[in-house]
Amino acid sequence: MLLAPGALSVAAHAQAAETIDDEPYELPVFTTQAPRVANPEPAATFAMPVSALRFEPLVDVQSRNLAEGQADIALRGGVFEQTGFRVGAVSLFDPQTGHYFAEIPIAPAMLGAPRISTGAANAQLGFNAGAGTVAYGWAPIREGGSLAVTGGPDASNRQAFYEGWVRNLGGEGWQVAADLEAARSESDGPIAYGDHEFGRVGGRLQVRGPRSQTDLFAGYQAKAFGWVNLYTPFNSPESENLQTLLVAINYRADLGEGDFVQAGAYYRRNKDDYAFNRFAPLGPVHPFQHTTWVEGGGVDGRQRLGAVRLVYGAQVMGDELESTSLTAGRYRDRSQVKLSLIPEFTIPAASAVTLRAGATWDDSNRDGGRLSPVAGVELVPAAGATPAVPERIRVEYSEATQLPTYTALNSSATAGLFRGNPNLGRQLSRNLEAGARWHDRQWSVDATLFHRRDEDLVDWTFRQGVTARSANAVDLATTGLELVYTRRAESFDLVFGYTWLDKDADYRGALVDGSFYALNFARHRLTAALVYRIAPGLEVRLDQEFRLQEANPLRRGPDESALAAVALAWRPKAWPGIEVTAMVENLWDSRFEEVPAVPAAPRQYAVGIAWRW
Repeated sequence: MLLAPGALSVAAHAQAAETIDDEPYELPVFTTQAPRVANPEPAATFAMPVSALRFEPLVDVQSRNLAEGQADIALRGGVFEQTGFRVGAVSLFDPQTGHYFAEIPIAPAMLGAPRISTGAANAQLGFNAGAGTVAYGWAPIREGGSLAVTGGPDASNRQAFYEGWVRNLGGEGWQVAADLEAARSESDGPIAYGDHEFGRVGGRLQVRGPRSQTDLFAGYQAKAFGWVNLYTPFNSPESENLQTLLVAINYRADLGEGDFVQAGAYYRRNKDDYAFNRFAPLGPVHPFQHTTWVEGGGVDGRQRLGAVRLVYGAQVMGDELESTSLTAGRYRDRSQVKLSLIPEFTIPAASAVTLRAGATWDDSNRDGGRLSPVAGVELVPAAGATPAVPERIRVEYSEATQLPTYTALNSSATAGLFRGNPNLGRQLSRNLEAGARWHDRQWSVDATLFHRRDEDLVDWTFRQGVTARSANAVDLATTGLELVYTRRAESFDLVFGYTWLDKDADYRGALVDGSFYALNFARHRLTAALVYRIAPGLEVRLDQEFRLQEANPLRRGPDESALAAVALAWRPKAWPGIEVTAMVENLWDSRFEEVPAVPAAPRQYAVGIAWRW
């Protein structure tokens, strides 16, 4: 398992690795069962759910300053708002903008490893996500805790505390548990006006039985940070002040043979104060203040009924927006619902064949509903086949739909830095793919070839000489190849990833000179993650990404990038529970702009010590 503890961990990642759900996922897609990165924690701040995605082979994290400050998460060449996030049975969502989808105030120690769901699995389980979903499960709480401190240049420092308690109940196999986490970090920043101050606190109550787990969570996260050209290309010292509150409950029961049922609900409030110029006189009201509220619930499961196995799900969500600037649209509240039912039928034979065919239904009180088909066939060759024969082969077709966010719908169409369009409607993604998996005792290879067609996709575009970006609908065809090779050995763990993408865009006659998101993609992206155990208690952890990006008229500097993070970790035998770590991020000091016109963060260092008990 490619998973490293790291000096900044809020809990022992070696324990977290043991908490990953063992049940097979609902549909046979590329699914990460463990973080496929060497450094799931950053140098500049404490770990967040987004941290372990930075070098994940199937995820493109396009960050502004540090990924934990603001990052757009793209899957399979999609735009940032086509990626959903799911925890347990519910999909978390921000109705204002996809820039805040990853604002999840949960410590990674409380979650299992991220699972990247695309294709048919995303169509069935995702919510308002056309390209894919990053899904997490609630981890069982373990007895013990940790305390970590770290420091670096630019007055950077951070502290993190975690504690878990477990008590047995009267019944056999029943336990009650609780955990608490608090973390903070601050820095003057690696460039002028690139400072940050972050804080997070969260707690959870958990009841576990022999085949079930119930989690009740509450968490709060505050982030204040600045960056020149954070969202606009005008060399302005911009800033964000985000405050996110999340309350969630989730129940999951294992029914045996891979079947399960889970249900959950949540409440999320996100407050955002954005400043185009953090030093400008603001007057009585800040010009860009937004607050969103979301309440949602869901249920999903997998259940055998005779010869057929049903994969089902239902989600409902209601949102509301209060804003000082997003006032030009037709509405500021909305409700959405999604239902899915995908029966599976397996033909038992020496080579088993599983057929899947079903549909999902998406509806809203603000837009018409749509029925979307999901179908696929999977072949598991006979046991004893040579390694050259894939372990699994699959072909599938699926459709997914989503609605625009309020920044696109309610921004003025004629004035301001961001020009919206109140007439944007439901977006449609059609995905066809074929995949295979090879597996041996120490290695595995996953390969997928896909073609996705997006209709009415919302993209933010620009024209030369115009001082604003505009929300425009685009029809986008994306063809791609994804390869992931994993090898585990006694002295090292290694993961290679490669993605090739090709796109064809039609903006339907709109005047467009360039794209911030839909056409900001890597034609070729290669990732490598290595954990090398030099000696007992001493290891090197290296993440490396190489990319050749599609040319963009807004990008200053190269279209090629070599980005690396390397850490040296030492766990002295004489001091059990102690780990000392030295880490360098952006080792090669790349100046590649992950988002066009947004300056790259230069090389950063951190040294830390953690005590785990």
